[in-house]
Amino acid sequence: MTPDDALAALMALADPVKADEMAAYHKIPRRYLGIAVPQIDALARDWRQTLTLDDRLSLAAALWDMGIHETMVAAAKLLEQARIRPDDSGAWALIARWAPGFEGWSTADHASIAGQKRLVADPSRLETVAGWTTHPNMWTRRAALVMTLPWAKMNNPKPHDLDIRERVLGWAENYADDRDWFIQKAIAWWLRDLSRHDADRTRAFLADHGARLKPFARKEAARHL
Repeated sequence: MTPDDALAALMALADPVKADEMAAYHKIPRRYLGIAVPQIDALARDWRQTLTLDDRLSLAAALWDMGIHETMVAAAKLLEQARIRPDDSGAWALIARWAPGFEGWSTADHASIAGQKRLVADPSRLETVAGWTTHPNMWTRRAALVMTLPWAKMNNPKPHDLDIRERVLGWAENYADDRDWFIQKAIAWWLRDLSRHDADRTRAFLADHGARLKPFARKEAARHL
């Protein structure tokens, strides 16, 4: 499976009308093919099953660098499985290379979902993510919260997981004065998910820092309280 083969498989599913609709919706100036995510997921699943890990990494890198919306989503989907052996094979390095150039919530979120799996597999990688919290690219700063969502959702976190949870809440605290809608939404998303598993800690965060959030973010964060 070469990058050209993968692009041809995607092009076979292209819908020009939907492509125009997607371009208007996402508002990111890149090429769109008009393919639904489940269709991309089905292709990527087949590729994951048939390609060696090295070939999959090479294909993911090439698809992302094409800069087409659907090729970027497919690149992320190629790395989305929970277990990758060996885990030091380069999947995390590839995701981390993409992060400084994130643009738009959709491709960034697909890559971040793949990143979540690699962070859970090796939490020491959070040291890289910590550097994103002061990055000039808003989408990169936002990714620090999106990629760490698994720690908001843990039912029975171990002590080191609680330490990570507190670290990320510290990042959210530092973001609270950021007026960007997507940053505020990411804070609210993290707190909303946390509230299902640790309502008291969520209430404490909102008591201390909720006044600094935009009203919609406070409301979203407290939705399940």
